[in-house]
Amino acid sequence: MPEGDTIFRTATALRAALAGKPVVSVRLPRIVAPLPAPGTAVERVESRGKHLEITFGDGVVLHTHMRMTGSWHLYRPGEGWQRPASQMRAVIEVADWVAVCFNAPVVETSRTGSTRRSPTAHLGPDLCRPDADLEECVRRMVAYPDPGALVGEVLLDQRVACGVGNVYRAEVLFAERVHPFVAVGTVDAPTARRLIETAAR
Repeated sequence: MPEGDTIFRTATALRAALAGKPVVSVRLPRIVAPLPAPGTAVERVESRGKHLEITFGDGVVLHTHMRMTGSWHLYRPGEGWQRPASQMRAVIEVADWVAVCFNAPVVETSRTGSTRRSPTAHLGPDLCRPDADLEECVRRMVAYPDPGALVGEVLLDQRVACGVGNVYRAEVLFAERVHPFVAVGTVDAPTARRLIETAAR
């Protein structure tokens, strides 16, 4: 599963290639959903933890989550893809770039201002952001609803802090000398703060 920083870097690359540019076409072959009209500009590309959202000027928002298998690629028009077209889940084409999402289990669109709940509304602060509210992450860890949950699992809970995957979870716990099978209810606030600060760093 990609860590949060992988999706953060993906969003940065997609933003540089797409933001502010009118779309030539958008294809989502496996879903029936609102699509931006050709000529609509890409307004924003943002990551939040392991979620990636692309917002178009007409209010359509494309949400993807990579889970274990998905990835976004950038190609120049006419350039051959590194994966088969059968694995394509989304294509956004602008004049000078083609962004292709392969194998993502979650690909969906909505409109800004719709009554549908945002797929990222439940997430904790994003540790990839320099302005992440680390104290809020500490608070969520210390007040975790299941005090018997293992701290190694709680670090993966994106409701506490989003962006941590299995690799960082293991590295953070090792660096801070905290056993992954310790119950989160026995982890005091200073230890929780060290875990969150190390994960963010």
